[in-house]
Amino acid sequence: MFVDDYEYSQFQITKILKRNAYNKGYSNPTKIQYKAIPEILNGKDILGVATTGSGKTAAFLIPLIDKVVRDKSNRVLIVVPTRELAMQIQDEFRSLAKDTQIKSVLIMGGNSMNTQISILKSNPNFIIATPGRLKDLTNRRAINLQTINNVVLDEVDRMLDMGFIQDIKFIVEKLNRNRQSLFFSATLNRKSEEIANTLLHNPVRIEIETQGPGKNVDQDVVRLQKGQSKFDVLLGLLESDSLEKVLIFTSTKWGADKLCESLRQKDVYIESLHGGKRQNKRTRIIEKFKNGKIDVLVATDVASRGLDVDNISHVINYDMPQCYDDYIHRIGRTGRAGKKGFALTFV
Repeated sequence: MFVDDYEYSQFQITKILKRNAYNKGYSNPTKIQYKAIPEILNGKDILGVATTGSGKTAAFLIPLIDKVVRDKSNRVLIVVPTRELAMQIQDEFRSLAKDTQIKSVLIMGGNSMNTQISILKSNPNFIIATPGRLKDLTNRRAINLQTINNVVLDEVDRMLDMGFIQDIKFIVEKLNRNRQSLFFSATLNRKSEEIANTLLHNPVRIEIETQGPGKNVDQDVVRLQKGQSKFDVLLGLLESDSLEKVLIFTSTKWGADKLCESLRQKDVYIESLHGGKRQNKRTRIIEKFKNGKIDVLVATDVASRGLDVDNISHVINYDMPQCYDDYIHRIGRTGRAGKKGFALTFV
């Protein structure tokens, strides 16, 4: 996962960026950071195939922040599938860009459009956006995509799964042709390759994590015996000291809220997260989970992508995922950055 014989000090980036990286605990780069950062610094387009948890956010943020530090005329657009992932990237940006005076704006639904338009008028160097809101603001002429000379499409496979293909094509068509483009996806199919071909110019192809998904995750099933209550078995599991920070997946919003309330009555520090909650509420819940104010989070698949929380020890599939891809993204919340994780699925 990490390149042990190479350090961040060896990258040709500014001192302030090296300092911020070290302050975040970065010393040795991950494989995708080691391969991508020098190529991005050299102005190359990138086609990156990398699973979640491989460190790709820093792989594109670090060289792009360095590029803007050296030349403030650069403007960067980062497009991601979900609000949660957009907020994670914003948090990462703020820590890596500390004391550089570089500003960013978060463009996504659930937050005030007027506030976002107001921030855009100050021409921030970084725009972090979800496709739908970005298209809306482009149509309203609040954003001129011709002024963007660096673009990142992240988790393209997920954007396509969520039905954003027309939005992405619209965005790509509006971009300045004189740009550096970075494209990241966990998988490549015909549709994603079609987008890559229209976005990228002579890209450097980087493939990481070929050992397969969930390789740092011990996976097991929980088989209910005759007469056993699913809830009681879950409660017994949560009483184990080894389950330190736990993410539980249910199939519905109603199921998440019901399970949350039932566990709360058993004195479990828990919250529920799903698309039915207002964005500011979802943000507060994620912060509580990150900061250890709650030990357990029960969520729908809204959290299976873009939720980047350190040290989740266990993922529990209380309800079975709808498909294999959903399962892979769920268990990808644990076992991240080379650490060991555990996934349990009720059957």
